[in-house]
This record gives sequence, C-alpha cells and structure tokens, in this order.
Amino acid sequence: MSPSLSRRVVFGLGVGVVLLLCCGSGCQRKDTPAALESIDEATGLAAITPTSLTDDDASPEDPSASQTDENDPMESPKPTHPFPRRTKAPEFPRGFEWLNTAGPMRLHDLRGKFVLLDFWTYCCINCMHILPELKKLERKYPNELVVIGVHSAKFTTEKDKENIASAILRYEIEHPVVVDENHKIWDSYQVRAWPSLRVIDPQGNLIAGHSGEITFEALDAFFQRAIPYYKKKKLLDTTPLQFALLAHRAPKTSLRFPGKVLADGEGGRLFITDSNHNRIVVTDLQGKVQTVIGSGKQGSADGDFERASFHHPQGCALRGDVLYVADTENHMIRKVDLKKQQVETIAGTGKQASFPWPRPKGLASGRIPKRWVGVPLRTELNSPWALWVHDRYLYIAMAGTHQIWRMTLDEKEIEPYAGNSREDIVDGRLLPSEPYEVAPFGKVAFSSFAQPSGLTSDGTSLFVADSEGSSIRAVPLDGKGLVETVVGTADLAHARLFTFGDVDGKRNEVRLQHPLGVTWHDGKIYVADTYNNKVKVIDAETGETRTLAGDGQAGHTDDPPRFDEPAGISFAAGKLFVADTNNHLIRVVDPKTGKTTTLTISPLEPPSPDMDGLIVDLETADVNKNLGRRSLKPVDGAIQIRIAVDLPRGWKVNPLGNVDYWITESSGKSLFPKETPRLGQLPADRTAWTLKLPVKEGSGGEFGIGVRFLYCQTDGEGVCRVGSVAWRLDLRLDASAKGNELTLEHKVAVPKVFQMDALDR
Repeated sequence: MSPSLSRRVVFGLGVGVVLLLCCGSGCQRKDTPAALESIDEATGLAAITPTSLTDDDASPEDPSASQTDENDPMESPKPTHPFPRRTKAPEFPRGFEWLNTAGPMRLHDLRGKFVLLDFWTYCCINCMHILPELKKLERKYPNELVVIGVHSAKFTTEKDKENIASAILRYEIEHPVVVDENHKIWDSYQVRAWPSLRVIDPQGNLIAGHSGEITFEALDAFFQRAIPYYKKKKLLDTTPLQFALLAHRAPKTSLRFPGKVLADGEGGRLFITDSNHNRIVVTDLQGKVQTVIGSGKQGSADGDFERASFHHPQGCALRGDVLYVADTENHMIRKVDLKKQQVETIAGTGKQASFPWPRPKGLASGRIPKRWVGVPLRTELNSPWALWVHDRYLYIAMAGTHQIWRMTLDEKEIEPYAGNSREDIVDGRLLPSEPYEVAPFGKVAFSSFAQPSGLTSDGTSLFVADSEGSSIRAVPLDGKGLVETVVGTADLAHARLFTFGDVDGKRNEVRLQHPLGVTWHDGKIYVADTYNNKVKVIDAETGETRTLAGDGQAGHTDDPPRFDEPAGISFAAGKLFVADTNNHLIRVVDPKTGKTTTLTISPLEPPSPDMDGLIVDLETADVNKNLGRRSLKPVDGAIQIRIAVDLPRGWKVNPLGNVDYWITESSGKSLFPKETPRLGQLPADRTAWTLKLPVKEGSGGEFGIGVRFLYCQTDGEGVCRVGSVAWRLDLRLDASAKGNELTLEHKVAVPKVFQMDALDR
C-alpha cells in the first residue's frame, strides 16, 4: 500500500544466502509497531530471521553451523549452513479453516520442501500484485517449493470463509490458503504489513522474510542460491505435490466475476467487463448479447474482436464509437473501435510501474521537472482500475499508485492529476511538485487517495470510490480547486484506512466498507458499497446517505434484494445496472424504490478452455514398467485392464482429487478403435480400477497405459503427493489365451522424508 503507512520489515541480519528487502509497497496493520531493520549496505540485501534470535542462537541442533567447508565455493569461508541463525518455524494452529486443499496442513507434512508463506488480505492491491510473481515461482520450482497463503483479514467482510474462497477463485490462486483467525499466525511470525513473506527451509526452519511487493526475479535469485545446499545434503524431497483446488469444483458460468458495467442509455447498450473471462460482453439493456470483445484468453494481443486479448479488465469509458478499457493486470489502457471492431493498446508498456509517476525524458537525477508527463505507450502504469472521459481527457483511477491520472484523447500525453501517491484519505491540493510530498505545517495539505477504484462525474467534479479508505471523494475537474471528501474518513486524526462500517445518516455519521463502484445521476451518487453487499445513495451536496437495496447479507435473491460484493454500478434509462461480482450476475435496481431484478444475459457461453499442455506422454510418469509380451483373449470384442495401486499403511487416494489415465500406441497398426478414449478419469474413492477397452479384431501391438493419482496421509489430507506409473507391453490378441483380463500392479513407497522422520522418532 504506501510508504506513508509501511516500513521495511526486516529482522536480525544473518550470514549467507540473502533476500531482497521491501521496496516500500505495503500496508502496516494499525496496531503493530515498526519492526527492526538491518541492511547489508554493500548489496542492499539481507538474510532475515526473527527479532528474538541472537548471535548465540545459531543452530543448536546442528553443530556444523559454525564450521567452514573450504571445498564448497558457495560457502567458503562462510559457515557451512547458509542460514546459521535459522530458528524453528512455528507450527500452524489446529482447528483453523483451510481452503484450496482437501484438509488442514502441517509443516511436518511438508518436510523436504521449501515453504513460502504469503501473508495477504484480499482487498489489498499490493497483495494482488505479488500473486503473479508467486505463480511464476511456483511454475519454476514445482517440486521444491510449496506456497501457502495466510489470509489475515483487514476488513470485517474479509474474515468470512466464503468470501475468501471467492477471492481465491477471482485471483486464480493455485496454492493452499489458511484462514488466519485473529491474526494468530501473523503474530507468531512477527508480521507487520500486507503483503509479507516468510520462507521455511526443508528442515522446518524459518530462514528468511520480506515485507511489501517483490519481483519474481528477486525471489528466483534467492532460491537459486538457497537450493544447492539442501540438494547437496539430500534434504530435498522432490516428490510432486498437488492440492484439491477450488477451481477444480467451481461451476462454469457465462460471466465470471464481472468487475464493472457501463450503461449507455443513448445507444441502448451495456458494456460488461467479464473480468475473469478476460473479455468485454456487449448487450442491449435487456441482456441480449450483441457482440463479445476478446478471445477469452489471457493476454495483451491487439487486433479484431476474436483475436484481441485482455488480462482481468475492469472499468470502461465510452466516447462516441470508441470504448476505452482499463486492462488492469496488463497495466494498460486499451481502445476499442466499435465500428471497425478493432482493439489497440494506447497506454502502458505491459509492465507494472516501479515508480509512482512518469519519468519525463531527459530527467536528470535529483532534478524536479515542471511537469511529470510521459508518452502514453512508453509510460509504465500500475493497475488502472476505472476510467472517465471529460472534455479532452481520459481520467484514470490508478489504483496501484493511489492517484488519479489523466491522458489526452489525442494519446500524446499522460500524467498524474491528483494525489501524492501516499496511501491515505487526505483532502487538499491536487498535486505536489514531487511524489510523496507532504505540505509544511500550517500549509494546505496535498491530497492523498487509497486505492481509487471507481469514477463518475456531474461535469464539475470527478467522484471517486476510494476503496481502502472506505470514502467517496470529489476531485475538481477545472484543475484549480481542492480535493474533498463527500463521505468518509478524511476528518479523522488517525486510522483513516482502518475506520469503516455500515452506517447511514448525515455526512459525519456515514460509514462505508470498501466501496468499489460509483455512478452519478440527478444530484445523487449511487454507490456499490462492496463489502457491505449494498447499493447506497448519497446526496452529492449534503453527503446524507441511505441504503437503497440490500440488507447486508450476502446472497443473490431479488426479493429481498441481496448481493455478493458488488463492484460496479452504472445508470441509464432510469435504471441502475450493478455488476454483482461474486454472484457472476448483472442486477437491475430501480433508483426510486430499490426493487431489484436479475438480468438474463443470452446467448452467452464461457470461453472454450485452453487445451494446451493436456497431451500426456508415458515418459512423464514417475515409474515406467516394461512387461514385455502378453496375450489376452477378447470377449465380445473387448479386453479388460485392471490397475491396482498399493499404498503404504496410513495413506489413501485423495477422494477430492482426480485420478487420470492415458493410453498411447506406438506408430503402426492400432490396437484400439478410433473412438476409444485415450484420456479419461477414474473414480477417486478407491485404489483399484478396471478398464474395459474395445479392440480391433485380429489386431495386436505395442501400447502403453498410465495412471496419475493424488495420495495423502489419512490424518493429513491437506498435503497430497502426486503418484504416476506407466506400463508398456506388447499385447497379442489370441482366442486360445487363458484370460480376458490383465492386472497391472504398482506398490507406492513411503516418501523418503517420512522414512527419515520415522527414524528420528
């Protein structure tokens, strides 16, 4: 979140492998003091262990920690162990809820793996930014590393397990998440800010930590230097793990987490950002689909509507036949020519900005330019979330830098318009002379925003849904006035980002909870009060606020009207159109009565799944067995193959996972008819399966069959290992053969790390 509220959280400096420090992008919990900081001035790097650790605590269980190994180029002349000040990592508390996995997990079950704990809360833009970096890391180290999300909530709504589950699906998280009740795990790991990371080694020791955003490259460099020691000492267990992800059981929906909706009354159209389907759906006001913009694949390709791609787009703005799209996770602005049906990128490079303001060409070090302005296509952006067109400008809610930006419609210039980039709710002047500047005591302050996520206007002011401060702001469009707060927390002396609620009434009484959407009509600001599951209406002059629809409970009923984290709202033709995000729906609300209906969108199907990577080869199996030549007698034109997996005592096939089988044939004569499935799934509630396979009469030849399954301990379902085995054989079909069935058996050994634990005990 911002340097105004965060400090680098770095604990006592160790020796050896190092991890990059915080870049200043994080949000501190209001009730936690700043932590100690220790930096290697020569490198800007640090190895991190808890503050309680002293120089006398080095490796009491490992006498080699103080020795040197002159033959090891990585260590010499440093201690043998790269983390001499490591300490035992706290175990996860019992009884906590676990999501995105089949059951509770224990660090003990993950012995032999590096474990990276990601402390996050789903409202936080910086937490969102780190997820793609972690996903890259998981792809590179699938067998050495396990990422676990520790969800330590900020807002009341974020404590709800179902809401966290929706966030896991919305952010497409592919690792387990534990619900950190009352920040118990947070406190045990001495965390101070969102996001924060803690690294645990294959022996269960806490070895490193970090607060704030961080890049894949920095994390990758850390693991490249850390892994060799554990590999050399045979402490790594590279058995693949897999988890029962929520995505595997999620139903398909025509819309998927729609983030915003733009209603065009004059054109009789709706533009729906179908965010998790990476496309824009265009319908009439009755929900009949007119066109779909985007292939549905995640990407940044320009081109016609079928070829163009987006990455979790959010807000849109319309001017004539041009639609502007905030392509949020691409950090781009896209322009859609609705007549020519073409998409092009007009701002952003595709890379998230590391500096909050544009860097003017020729900027000398230490010199402050007269204007912080950039060329749109050469300027890095940071999570543009909402858009609004006024006069000759496109205004942009730049959520990642906590500012309002604007770009000229001729696409020649882009610049910050309001906000000093400090994450806060502060009224005052539009823009300082440099980032993060604070006005001297006694002078009028510079304005600050907190993750602005929605825009609307009455033609004079730009109204902003300032989500992390649970406030609605007013920004003058003439470039001369002051930023003001319509309702919210700007008048508070402290805790402006941590004061929220669900209170209607007069301006100074009103409390919202993480509002993401606003729309203005006839003197009223209609608000998608996202975490309160309500639509509210605010008098733009007086700030008086009342609930229009919703009773605060999450749901999808029309009567009584209930919503589930609505994030977008727009007015047209006397109606409010609401993006009911977690319900995957568009709702229609009467602004006079609050009566609510659900819009039927048709015809619309979810995009076709990407089939890349689904081709399986026998060589991918962990175990390959060659059975040589076998003979079977076909019965009614078919043979039977029985597959039996023998698991160690105390282990079972995970019933929530998938058991996949595949068949391959060598080139030449085919044994099986063309219609015989080569890929399929088997029941996951057993350890033996029988396949009845049709065969061609008089055929025979070489083929292979493989099976892939998830198995876990009976008392540790949260951690599943991936087992796979393939058999090759030369099968002859013979009417005189003794049997019709062939049994293929495989005995699974106890993973080495558990054998070692048994010896230890």
